[in-house]
Amino acid sequence: MSEEKFFLFNKFNYYIFLISLSIIIIGFTLMIGGGSNNEYDFNPEIFSKTRIIVSPILIIIGYLGLGLSIFYDRGN
Repeated sequence: MSEEKFFLFNKFNYYIFLISLSIIIIGFTLMIGGGSNNEYDFNPEIFSKTRIIVSPILIIIGYLGLGLSIFYDRGN
């Protein structure tokens, strides 16, 4: 009696997962910063387009990619 190994995900799913995870990490990294040296100074860098527009879009794309990596089936 031979036992076949059954894997839930294949290699392509893990590639999508790792790429999506790296996109999420890049998105959160772009969101870092913009603070001031003390609590009384205001730094307008917290409202830069990178932190308000680009970073959340990258994070959303990364989370959609994670969902895709879970549900994608190439039909082995």
